[in-house]
Parts: sequence; C-alpha cells; structure tokens
Amino acid sequence: MRKVIFSINITINGYADHTNVIADDDLHDFFTDLLNDVDVALFGRKTYQLMESYWPNARNDSGSTDSEKYFADKINSVNKIVYSKTLNSVSWENSELRKKDLIKEVSTLKKQNGKNISIGSLSLASQLLVTNLIDEYYFVVHPFVVGNGKQLFETSNIKLELKLIETTKFKSGAVVLHYHI
Repeated sequence: MRKVIFSINITINGYADHTNVIADDDLHDFFTDLLNDVDVALFGRKTYQLMESYWPNARNDSGSTDSEKYFADKINSVNKIVYSKTLNSVSWENSELRKKDLIKEVSTLKKQNGKNISIGSLSLASQLLVTNLIDEYYFVVHPFVVGNGKQLFETSNIKLELKLIETTKFKSGAVVLHYHI
C-alpha cells in the first residue's frame, strides 16, 4: 500500500509561511529527495498557485541554482492533483483539477499500486489529519518566530501521537523532524 506523506516548512512557533523560510540548496535537495519516492502530489488551490507561479520556468531562470533546477525538474514531472472549488482549470504540466471528495479519493489512491503520495497543502493535510490518512510527517522547522500567519493545524479536538523517526539539521539552522503514526 502507498503511503501518504505530508511535508511542510514551518517557523518555530508553528506558522506555515513560505516567506519565512531559508530556501537554500539544503532545503531544495531535501524536497527533491522526498519526491524521488512520490508519483503524485496533492495540492490545494493556494499552494498550487504559489508553486505554479515559479517552478514551471525555474530551470530557465539564470538565477536558479543547480538544486533549484533539480527540484524544478522533479516537481514538474510528478503528477499533480489540485483540489479546488474555485479554480476552473489548471495548466501546469502533469496537473489535473478535482472537485470530488478528498477523503474518498485519497483512500482510493492509497490502495492503488505506485509510489508514495505527497501532500503539499496545509488545508488538505488538515482535512486528512482527522481521518488518519497521513502516514508520515516531515516538519522542516526554520529558526524564525513570526507574529502571525497560517497555523500549522487548525483542527480542534484532535490528539494524534506521532513517533519520531529521525532528525536532520541543515547548515541554515533549519531542522527536519520526520514522524510516522
């Protein structure tokens, strides 16, 4: 059975804000390695639009590092499913739009043959958290404290005990905490 893996950049105080991360080669290499074992990535509208605005053309950007180019190649080639009630279409390579039941579809995807399934959306992860469909979590904790933003999980009345598998420290001071259920 395939695993559903959620990975996210967060601040020390638990805010998920892409503007408060250290986007260096260590970070891009880490996420590229995660995608090596993934053949489908699930996105919500906001994360999809953020990613789609840069990564399809990152390889051609003269300012891109080799690590960014490798990540771009990987994320562009992976199948992407976008869950949105407001989008009418998606144009990023290997992307398809879905408006169906997320929980039912992820349950079905897990039973299919293939590599792991990546969750690249805080909103989708929050929905899947309450159903225990996420098998592994990667929290990349960046050495920042910020005053506001999107809280990691805004799900109430949930207690989920995770088991730490490993930690990885980047030169930047960011730390990856890898957990499973």
